[in-house]
This record gives sequence, structure tokens and C-alpha cells, in this order.
Amino acid sequence: MGLQWEGKSFIDNLPKIYGVYTGGFLVFFALMAIGEKMGMSAAAIGISFVAFTVVIYAFIGILSRTMAVDAYYVAGRSVPPVFNGMATAADWMSGASFVAMAGGIFMSGYPYLAFVVGWTGGYILVATLMAPYLRKFGCYTVPDFIGTRYGGKLTRFCAIVVLIVASFTYVTAQITASGTIAARAFLIPFEWGVYIGLAGILVCSMLGGMRAVTWTQVAQYIVLIIAYLVPIVWMSGAQGFGWFPQFQYGPAVERIIELEPMLGVGTAAAEQVPGLGVLTTLHAEPQAGALAAWQFVTLAFCMMVGTASLPHILMRYFTTPSVKAARNSVAWSLFFIFLLYFSAPALATLSKLSLMDPNLASSIFGKSIAEVEALSWVRNWGEVGLLAIRDSNGDGILQVNEFFLNPDIIVLATPEFAGLPYVISGLVAAGGLAAAMSTADGLLLAMANTLSHDLYYKILDPKAETRKRLLTARVLLIVIGLAGALVASMKLTGILGAVAWAFCFAMSGLFAPLVLGVWWKRANRQGAIAGMVFGLAAGWGYLLAVRGGMEPWLGLDHLRFGVVGVVVSFVAMIVVTLMFPAPDEETQRMVDEVRVPRGETIIGRS
Repeated sequence: MGLQWEGKSFIDNLPKIYGVYTGGFLVFFALMAIGEKMGMSAAAIGISFVAFTVVIYAFIGILSRTMAVDAYYVAGRSVPPVFNGMATAADWMSGASFVAMAGGIFMSGYPYLAFVVGWTGGYILVATLMAPYLRKFGCYTVPDFIGTRYGGKLTRFCAIVVLIVASFTYVTAQITASGTIAARAFLIPFEWGVYIGLAGILVCSMLGGMRAVTWTQVAQYIVLIIAYLVPIVWMSGAQGFGWFPQFQYGPAVERIIELEPMLGVGTAAAEQVPGLGVLTTLHAEPQAGALAAWQFVTLAFCMMVGTASLPHILMRYFTTPSVKAARNSVAWSLFFIFLLYFSAPALATLSKLSLMDPNLASSIFGKSIAEVEALSWVRNWGEVGLLAIRDSNGDGILQVNEFFLNPDIIVLATPEFAGLPYVISGLVAAGGLAAAMSTADGLLLAMANTLSHDLYYKILDPKAETRKRLLTARVLLIVIGLAGALVASMKLTGILGAVAWAFCFAMSGLFAPLVLGVWWKRANRQGAIAGMVFGLAAGWGYLLAVRGGMEPWLGLDHLRFGVVGVVVSFVAMIVVTLMFPAPDEETQRMVDEVRVPRGETIIGRS
């Protein structure tokens, strides 16, 4: 008899199932390590890691297939808090967190810690302002909540538009990350890699919807957290800082501070390489001045408020059995996310020291350019256009400002340039792919679900049969995924930049109607529409103006345009709400009841 991916017995056996899965993955890792010792090629190891994990995710996705509406949209509302916390962490820790964040800290130092602060702090807002109350409401999607709370098809439609803008921006970054990893693992052009990555993503989500995505995301979290922590611990031990790098990498920071002036960090490059940069920012020194402090605070603010506005994260809390479980699930999410974010600065520091410290065999600065160019990892990343060396002063010796790289490769390339066994590189590639796939799954599902449920079923064809609704959702999943892959293949922007834009779009249009929908029962339909329309228009317009050459207001550049959008959104919603009558008594009683984070779900209880 086949394994049933639903029901009480399945839920009760989850620890055992994922325990066996984790053990199996570690056995596979050990077999690859033995294979490397016996002469297995690096290419074969990389392909094996990526192929093995994708097949496992696809297997789970196929086993979780369903034609039940509740299972497809909200995983049957049966996901225990611990496992929903793991799935949310995987949903949250995208290619930006796994692949790009440590690279940002590596290249730009202290200021990029604003991402860590904001992304972690955002869960405080989710826990206190959103998750338990949205779960109490009992909706399927974020536009479902807004459309039901405020009433009216136009309200629901505005929420759909904001969700699509934010989620599509976000998903292109995740497909970019998966394409980068697939291109490196299979040694194929990036433009092909994005479609291979997309194929893996669709297999996981298309047949089983939220149920399939949930169980694959738990599996993906296990892979990505192992892949992120192993190289850090290995490097820290090998460099003599101890086996708990998160608490012991302080001397590594001090060593970098000592080496930076000796190596000339801060000297601008004499020439430019499109898409790549050199180290010019000191690792641990905050930028001086009130403007720098303001930009740190506003970037962290955008990431926090954006976190509490992202539909694919909020809809994860619709899958828990109860309101209490939703609240507990947020705490577990924060814990699982903390494990990675607490480690990212250590990874960036140890990686940088590997390249800088002349006492380490892995150092490259001050060595002959011919010697560095002969290194396999330099050749491999150079061939895919993500790393370059220029002998600008013609002395044949590599200087810091002659070494160009894309920050997105730091996490993926660290095992290679730190001299770790290649099996670690394969492990990290599998982890990066898991991170990108898990978030892309959640985003594609959020968009397809809202178009099939909120636009098609609630607005266009309320009498549609269940089979037709689910078929529509699956077709939309493929169409949106192909559109995302097409945009990703154009390489319009970097991973971290695209993610920051998605956060700003979401907070510009959704934060005010979500928060006020729970905490201000006077908020009405007209105000909600004004908040979404004016907020998104103001944020988007400001972004276009800044990108077009306008001088940013108060240092609010293209990564921080959400500040403008959310302020306009709140002002518009409050002013317009006060211009029109309050909602009826029934709606106000419903809002009062939503704010009690216990009891039965409101929608569908009668």
C-alpha cells in the first residue's frame, strides 16, 4: 500500500518520515564524499547532488497530488506548527537569503546587515499584527481576506493586482538563482538553466498545490540548512576559530580589519567590467554620517514591513489546524530562519578572510595573476561571466581592485576557493537550489491561486466546478512560471535588488489595508481601495523617477521606495475612510471577533 500524504496517521508519523529523509540525505552525502576520494569528477558530483534532490522533491510533489479544494489551496489546514515553521522558513529563505545575502555583506560590509535585521524583525510584525488574525478569518488567499473584509469585487481586484506585481518581481529573482545554479552544475548557458530550474519548481507544486509545496518545502529546508551550516563550521575549524563560528568569528573580523589597509581595500578600480564589482567597502566599519544611519534604518524598515505584507508568506499561516497553531508556527518560523541569518555574517567574514589572509593557502591577493587564473574555480566562474581579473597596472600581481566578481556567487563559490572538498560545493549547490525552488514554489502558487480563486472563481465565474477551478490554477501556474523564466533570462537586475523591489511593492499596496482591516473596524471599502491604488502608484512612480535620474528624497533610493508608498497608502486610506460611512454593524462585529486570537474560524463555520 502506498504512503498516504494526508490524514492523522500521516501527520503523527511526520517526525519519523523526515528523520528517515534526513538520514538518507546524509548517507547520500557520505557516498558522494567517498566517490570523490575514489576519483569521481567534480562535474559528476555537482550533477548528482542537483539531480538527486530535485528527483526527491518531484517524488514528494507527485505523491501529494490532490483534487480537493482545501488540500490544494491550504493543505487541508492540517500542518503542525513545527513543520509549518520549517516550510515557512524554506518559503522565506529564498535565493536572496541563501545565495545573495552573505555575498552582499561580503562586498558591502556593515550596511547590508540591514537586510538581516529587517528580514528577521519582520516576523515580529507577522506574529503580533497578522498571522493569528488572518488564520482566524479563515480565508484562502490574501486578496480573499481583503475582498471579504471590505467587500466588493473592485477591492478584491486591487489586491490581486498588488499581489501579482510584488510576487512576479520576487519570483523572477528566484528563477534567476535557480538558473545560475543549474547553469553551473550542468555547465549549460544561463538562459537554458532558468527553464530547467522552472521545470523542477513546477513538478513540485503543479499536482498538489499547497499540500505538495508544504511537504517539499520541509524537505528543502532540511537540505538548505545543512548546506549552509556545514561549510561555515568546516572553514571556522580549519582556520582555527573553533567549531561554533557564529559565536567565535570575532578574531576573523579583527584580522580582516588589519589586512584591509595593507591590501588597499577602498581603492577604486581603474577600469569597469559590466555586471561585476570589486571590494571597495571596509568590512566592519559603519558608514559615517546621519544619512548613512537613516539609510540603514529605512532599509531595515522596508524589509520588516515588506515581510509582513508578502502574500506567499502570510498564506502559509492559513494551513495550520487552529489560530493557536498559527501563532506557534510563527515562533517556529523565526527560530528556523534565525539559524541561517545568524550564520550569514560569519560566512561572509570567513569567506573574505580565505581570499585575503596570506597565511592561508587559499589567499589570492598579492600572488601572480597567472597563478590565480590557473585556479579551477577562477576559470569555472570566469567562463560563465560571473568573475573576471584585469591587470590594470600591468605588474602581473593581483590587487584587490583588479579582482571583479558578482556578489551572488560568494556562497556558491566559497567551498571551492576556501579549499574544501568538492562534495561541499555540490552540497551548497543543492542547498541554493532548494532555497530558490522553495520560494519560487510559494510565489507561483500564491499568484496562480489568487488568479484562479479570487479573479476566476470569485469575480468571473462563481459557478465554476471544482475540477475546472483546479485545472485553471494549474494552467496559470505554468503560464506564470514561463513568463517569469523569460524575464529572468533577460538579466534585468540582480537577485537582491529584485527582492528589495518586491518587498517595497508589497508594503506600498498591501500593508495598510491588511493592518487596518484587523485593527481599525472603522476602515471601509473606499479607504482600502484608495490605500492600495495610491500606495502602489506612489511607490511605483517614485521608483521609476529615481531610476530615471531623479535625485532621491532624503536618501530614499530605489531599494527604499516602499517608504514613500506605505506612507501615501496609510494617509490615503485613513482620509478616504473618514470621508465615507463606516462599515455596517455586522462587519464591525466580525472585526471585533477577528481580533480575539482563539476560537473558531469565522468564514465557513455556519
